[in-house]
Amino acid sequence: MSSVAHPPAQILAESVVQSVDWLAIAPPTLAAVVALVVLVADLFVGEARRPLLGWLSVAGLAGSTALLLPLLDGDRATFCLTGDTRACSYTADHFTLVVQFLVFGGALLAALLSVTALKDARGRLPEGEFWFLLLSSAAGAALLPASRDLATLVVALEVASLPAFALVGIRHGDRKSSEAALKFFLSSVTATAVSLLGISFVYATTGTLYLTQVADRIQRVDGQLHTLAQTGVVLTLVGFAFKTAAVPFHFWVPDTYVGAPLPVAAYLSVVGKAVGFSGLILVTVVGFPSYADVWGPALAALAALTMTVGNVGALRQQATRAYSAVRLLAWSSVGQAGYLLVPIAAAAYSDDAEQAVGSTVAYALMYAAVNLGAFAVAALVGRTSKANRLTDYRGLYARNPLAALLMAFFLLCLAGLPPGVIGLFAKVTVFSAAVDAGLGWLAVVMAVNVVIALYYYLQWTALLFRAREGETGKHRVPAPLTAAIALTAAVGIALSGAPQLVLRFADTGLF
Repeated sequence: MSSVAHPPAQILAESVVQSVDWLAIAPPTLAAVVALVVLVADLFVGEARRPLLGWLSVAGLAGSTALLLPLLDGDRATFCLTGDTRACSYTADHFTLVVQFLVFGGALLAALLSVTALKDARGRLPEGEFWFLLLSSAAGAALLPASRDLATLVVALEVASLPAFALVGIRHGDRKSSEAALKFFLSSVTATAVSLLGISFVYATTGTLYLTQVADRIQRVDGQLHTLAQTGVVLTLVGFAFKTAAVPFHFWVPDTYVGAPLPVAAYLSVVGKAVGFSGLILVTVVGFPSYADVWGPALAALAALTMTVGNVGALRQQATRAYSAVRLLAWSSVGQAGYLLVPIAAAAYSDDAEQAVGSTVAYALMYAAVNLGAFAVAALVGRTSKANRLTDYRGLYARNPLAALLMAFFLLCLAGLPPGVIGLFAKVTVFSAAVDAGLGWLAVVMAVNVVIALYYYLQWTALLFRAREGETGKHRVPAPLTAAIALTAAVGIALSGAPQLVLRFADTGLF
């Protein structure tokens, strides 16, 4: 008996216990820890000192962003299967770091907008809960691009989503806010349930949840299970299509953006999309490459439908309607989601899937900077015009010339017109991805939609410089709001000066 070197129990323990690369998981971990600190501190901090919680949250998000820098020296992986270093639950590669930078950068700018919004609310929004929910959602969103198994992907998706539901409905007693949160919650839960059903089908046919192993095994499933695997692939995509606001999973967007506090709408428009698109890229290009004939046409059709419905919806907004500016940004974000879907669909037909996916990441980086800038100026106007109509922007140049010029720049970037060179560059990159993949019809649909979008972006831009009827009071800009507008403007202008940097930075390194 004593000659046995390793008892069975010890062998089992060695196969289960895994080392943890703490540096790899540090960025989302710090955000989660700061969230808990803020929640506990809220119990002991007096009313007068509660604004400090906001600055602590901003510092936490800035720290999480800074922790990405030590990870640039090479790929890291942790929570791996014993004996198979390719099958890991968490991977910090270049794709992960780029999306995490987008997530933490977007959350940081949303936090700067929130500092002003909470101060203006004068206690009507619970500060401790707000910051806890925002940081928790950001931690989940940062975990998702690093996830390399289907279970972790779903957990990350829900950790990012559940606090977002509460953030949308955080204004107590506000009927609009409660209705938006309920609509967001019910549609999201339905999409998640469908995705879980799809994942269970994939697991039943492959016997694994790790994306690299799924990719190897799903192409060799028995003929009897082929239909089940095909169904699993399609259903798995539903949850991520919902997060990207792809049509027909888009109907929650306009009401949710209007009902939520404006910084939360800005957060959802950028970080929510980053979550959806990074998940969609991972499950299609990494997990299901052999089923490109299934998800390729499906995503191409979704892209065409999404950009068309989004741009037509934005075009129909009435300038005098309450919250028409926010609604236009909401419908515009749906249209932009259609453009973002094009390179992912192209990856199914392209010989260089990595380059196609890189076009989506590059477009997402451009969109994040300029869309957050547009929301920041909208938050500025919303401080004096609560209904935030498009007509409220008439004559903004007379009241605040710099804000009007920057808003015009952001809108021209979204439209893809000079001097918004980065917007034009991003659209050309996406257009090229479609053409190179042989999706000429999708490139034509995109071109038509770009022309449609030009009309409402230019119409809004023109309003900024028209003479305003009545008083032209000055806008006072608080420091956090100034910082958010300045940061987004600096990024947009810098990238317009050197747009090729985006493609270099967006090189995914997935393969």
